[in-house]
Amino acid sequence: MSARWHILRTEGSLTLCRQLPPRFDVTAHTELPLADSAKVAHQIRQDMWRAVQKVRGFSPVVTVTQLGDTLHVVAGGRVNGAVPDTLSAKILSVLENPEKRARWVRHAQRRPRTQ
Repeated sequence: MSARWHILRTEGSLTLCRQLPPRFDVTAHTELPLADSAKVAHQIRQDMWRAVQKVRGFSPVVTVTQLGDTLHVVAGGRVNGAVPDTLSAKILSVLENPEKRARWVRHAQRRPRTQ
């Protein structure tokens, strides 16, 4: 994990952002099975960035909140300038992609600690 990213933790929630304070000018939401919040946030941030990196002034922000046995994800971020009308839909398409979702969960699945 790069030192250039800020990870803000509160009880049950984690926010990954490049700039402080985190700001959502655009958002999309999804839910995932319980997994490691930090790993999920980084995976989503990477895939979201790949999909929308041509948007001038975009800076990703991902918040992952544990709600029971589910992770509620808010993905989007800050846009310095005009927010394109299609940006939220592009981010949502990343969040709803079945292959990406399966990879995120597989990568971040909590495993029992061995000694």
